[in-house]
Amino acid sequence: MACQRIKEAVLEIRKVARKDPLLGAEGAIKLMEKLWPALQHVDSSSGALGTAVYNAMGVLVDVVVEAPADEKTRKKWLDRLWGAFNGDGVGFLDVLGERWGDVCGSPEVASQWADELLPIVQSTWEETRQGTFSYFRGTDACLSCLLAAGRYRELLDLIELAPYISWHNRRYGVRALVAMGKKGEAIKYAKASCGLNDSPVAIDRACEEILLSSGLYDEAYQQYGLTVNRGGTNLATFRKIAKKYPMKDKSQILEDLIGSTPGEEGKWFATAKSLGMLPLALKLANQSPCDPRTLSRAARDYLEKEPEFALGVAMASLHWLSQGWGYEITGFDVLSAFDFALKAAEELGLEAQVRKDIRKIIDQDRSPGMFVKDVLGRHFK
Repeated sequence: MACQRIKEAVLEIRKVARKDPLLGAEGAIKLMEKLWPALQHVDSSSGALGTAVYNAMGVLVDVVVEAPADEKTRKKWLDRLWGAFNGDGVGFLDVLGERWGDVCGSPEVASQWADELLPIVQSTWEETRQGTFSYFRGTDACLSCLLAAGRYRELLDLIELAPYISWHNRRYGVRALVAMGKKGEAIKYAKASCGLNDSPVAIDRACEEILLSSGLYDEAYQQYGLTVNRGGTNLATFRKIAKKYPMKDKSQILEDLIGSTPGEEGKWFATAKSLGMLPLALKLANQSPCDPRTLSRAARDYLEKEPEFALGVAMASLHWLSQGWGYEITGFDVLSAFDFALKAAEELGLEAQVRKDIRKIIDQDRSPGMFVKDVLGRHFK
């Protein structure tokens, strides 16, 4: 319910902001002020609430940044937001701190905030270097303000004072070097920024963005394209890469992805099928293990329009079933693959040959308890 209410509130604020940006920004600030007091007793152990708040914050901060407020109004907003930011008990408003320089609205205001926060950051880092751990919640805000104010060299010098290497801090340095036109140096700086608990993927993604912004598409693709654009599924990964690199041939992207996962070629079957590359899909289905149910569904879907393909994937499904592949396999799964194979064979006039081939599969059955042979055995008496 809390997640749903957050989404509804954000939708309402965006709707108002299109017509009245200042009123929309007031709504965004009001919601950010209320987030922690409203949610502090809500169970967030599943992570869903945190995700909902994170997604909402991206929109809310944009609304405030884009609002055409005068300096007096924006300073009042900043005071209110700073109070909400420091009163936040779990980090709901962390995105606000990371973009504090943008929220300031101008380099001059950002510079003023940087002057206020800088001594505190230096003091806490010095205490940590001396062995007494110290933490300042406004560190990100300070770094962000220095960046927004164009005080790039000062920002880089400050980051060098950090008690340990952390991508969380050094990402601001990367952006500073890019803003200074030193993109090659920015990539080297980023690659040297992986701390103990940092994700190399996040750093590689930043390097990819720098290369893309320089028009070095081939270099970006070769070095980072296949590794930093992973989606929830192989098909989602392909689509993400194809969208980011429209100049690359789609078949080449797929071939590169297949080559990046040796021994798991079958997992790209659905992607090749979705792209209409049926010969490649059939090759992948037989090259390495592939989910038998996925193959059976493909046989069903292509039975009438592409019977040769349907026959090939149905036989591949039976093969992998006989080798013990598949999760919680039932007799229905085996019979479905068998039925689709026979129907496709009948369409092609190959029923006798296909029955012989299925017989060989049964004779070489290695499924648990010889399950495939047990299910299909009665069809070959």
